[in-house]
Order: sequence, then structure tokens, then C-alpha cells
Amino acid sequence: MSWRKKIPQAAQAYLEKNRLDEVECVIADLPGIARGKAVPAAKWEKQSHFHLPNSIFFQTITGGWGEAAGPEGFVEPDMILKPDLNTATAAPWADDGTLQVIHDACTADGKPVGFAPRNVLKRVVAAYKRAGLTPVVAPEMEFFLVARNTDPAKRIEPMLGRTGRPAAGRQAYSMTAVDDYGPVIDDIYEFAEIQGFEIDGITQEGGAGQLEINLLHGDPVDLADQVFYFKRLIKEAALKHDCFATFMAKPIEDEPGSAMHVHHSVLDADGQNIFTGPQGGETDAFFYFIGGLQEYLPSAIAMLAPYVNSYRRYVRDHAAPINLEWGRDNRTTGIRIPVSPPEARRIENRLAGMDCNPYLCIAASLACGLLGIRKEIRPDKRFKGDAYDGEDDIPVGLYAALELFDEAKDLHKILSEDFARVYSIVKRAEYDEFLQVISPWEREHLLLNV
Repeated sequence: MSWRKKIPQAAQAYLEKNRLDEVECVIADLPGIARGKAVPAAKWEKQSHFHLPNSIFFQTITGGWGEAAGPEGFVEPDMILKPDLNTATAAPWADDGTLQVIHDACTADGKPVGFAPRNVLKRVVAAYKRAGLTPVVAPEMEFFLVARNTDPAKRIEPMLGRTGRPAAGRQAYSMTAVDDYGPVIDDIYEFAEIQGFEIDGITQEGGAGQLEINLLHGDPVDLADQVFYFKRLIKEAALKHDCFATFMAKPIEDEPGSAMHVHHSVLDADGQNIFTGPQGGETDAFFYFIGGLQEYLPSAIAMLAPYVNSYRRYVRDHAAPINLEWGRDNRTTGIRIPVSPPEARRIENRLAGMDCNPYLCIAASLACGLLGIRKEIRPDKRFKGDAYDGEDDIPVGLYAALELFDEAKDLHKILSEDFARVYSIVKRAEYDEFLQVISPWEREHLLLNV
């Protein structure tokens, strides 16, 4: 029972009020879905690890498979999954006392599995550590609350609010709109509190039924864990109130898409922000980080926008960036410098969609910035004005993004070459699966016209 003293205080408090019946041993796959096993509490307390086949990382979002097993063939060897007790948290929606614990994947000889997303992020953070640096991030999560939809052929519609009418769009920052789905938000707050997560704020975004949750800045792995947990938390809260929460990048036509903006800063060995100099000015490292984002994000976009739907979000004049310009307090640019005091100077990457895997998104963004610092890459001149008037810099679709990703050998070295190989194979398999589906647009415009 000594493990109970090693888990976070919020989890300990939960167990003081609830008899532990089950432990969910989970790990994020490539899409960021929780995979794992539910284990009776008595059994979990006796085990130091459990096993899953490494093929969970070769699975596509549809349940198909990418041929990524390597030269040994598709033999599905077991990985050893070891619990990170620092991630233990309640599953407050469960009927019985349940804990969730994130696990790390190792090979039989104890080495990290290179294509496990959490390991990819840990590898990038370790690269910073070797340089005497500590990255800090703060994610912002956008998502839609929508009416239940059990028919894929039916268009997604906003949820009904307390007025009995569908949630209205174009009501950014409206408190009335937030109140419209107050019961769902109340449960999000309650679940988050029980799980020990601190929300920095909830706002109504520009889409119909679209919300944004901001998280406090901190360690990249910890924040990725929180986003991973939050996606499940939010979905469970929505289901309690007869609606769905969706993290699709573009779920509703003619509405804005959902992003996961990531704010970055970097600390030196003394805990000082390397983006700020002794007199409070911007440093070379600050500009190098921006330069790295501009240089390498096109090659990493396949990790920030991982599905065919992701690229529907990058629409000119529609609240999502179309290029890699950088600007000060300018939300039309892909790279934004928010207003902040010198000690809190940070750089915001606005490209990622909320459909991304949080571990892979944060890893990719940090890797691009680190390459900029290493190679002392100077950014383009700061953009002034409306960046939607500029040229597009973002690949027009997943296939084009994967072509750029495959060529980015410098990026692969930081992320893990084994991960880059597996990711490309699985994403190409997903793209091939998508091509087998005939869309309503094709039937409407091609069936009798061509």
C-alpha cells in the first residue's frame, strides 16, 4: 500500500472518500486515444508492470493497420508498460472507485519504445536538458459541444442550450453563451477539481457551441498528460448532458475550426527566461526559436494536423493561420508574441488543431524551436497588419504534409527516427483508407455531370 503515498494529493483525497475497485492502466497511442487495461485494485497493487503488444502504435484511427512492424515482421511482441505514479488521477464519472494511471512503454531490455508518443516528448525534453535548458508550455484547448450524432451521413449540429434552441455561432467571449451550457461546464469544473487539474479559464469561442479551456503553464510532459486526460474528462461531462464533445479540427461547415494553441518559453539553469535579456529586451535565443518554428513547422505540420479533416481548418479569414508569419499581439499570424512582462515573455504556436495528439504536437513544436536555437536561425521580418493578406505557407493537405515530414531528417533525429518511420507509414495507411470513401460532394456533383 506504500504506492498510495507516492500518488498526487488529489488522488489520495479521492481514495479517502472512495473505496478503490479498479485501476485503468492507460497509454496514449498515435492518435492520442487511451489504450490499456482495466485491472482490479487488488491485482494492480501486486504488479509492477503489465504488457501490451507494440502493434497498438501501428493502428490507424479507423482500426486498420499500417505495415510498420519493421524487418522482424508483424509478430506483435509485448511491450512492458510501467506506471508513472505521478499521473495517478481519479475517474470521477465511474460508478465505482476508479483510478487512471498513465504508463510508459519499454522494450523487454528496458529501453524506451521510440514510437510511443509520451516517449517522443520525453526525448525532446531531454534534448533541452542536455543543453542546460528547461522548456515550459501552456496549451489552450478548443472544442465543440454538439448534438448527439449517431449517423455519419448526417451533418453535425450544435447542441441545444438551456433555451431549447441550438447554440448560436459568432458569439465569441459571450458570457450568456457560456451560461447556455452551464451544466456541462459545471461538471467539467467538478471533474477537473477531483482529478487535481487547475483550469486557468473557460471562454466561448467564435463557433456555435465552441468553448476554449486554458491551462496553467508548466512542464511539457505534465501538460500533455493533462490534455490527454482532459479530452476524456470533457467527453464524459458532455455525455452526462445528452450531447457530444468533439475535438475534430473542423466539425461544422462554415464555422471556425478548433485549435490547440501552444505557448512556449525556455528557462536556463538558473530558472531565468532565455527569451529575455538582463535589461528586459528580447534575446538572440528568442528570435532563433521563432526562426526554428518558421523553418521547420512546415515539415512538422503532419503532427500538428494529423488527419484529412485537419486541413479544412486553415481557411483564410476564418480564425486559423494560413502562413508562418510572426507578429506581436497579432492573432492573424501563425506565430504570435502575446503581450506579457519580460519575465513571462513567450511565443505562441497557433498552427496545431485540437485533433492532434498532445504529446506529439508539443514535441514537434519544441523540436522546431530547439533546432532554431541550435542552428541560430534568424526569422523573417516581423509581420505587421493582416497576415491573411500574405501568402499561404501551410501544405494544402495531409499527403503533401507527409511528403515534407519524410524529408525532415534533422527533425527525425530529435523526435526519434523510429517514430518518424512508424508515424509516416500509419498516416499514409489512414490516407489510403480515406480515399476508399466516396463523399456526398462527389455524388452530388459528379454522378450525373461528368
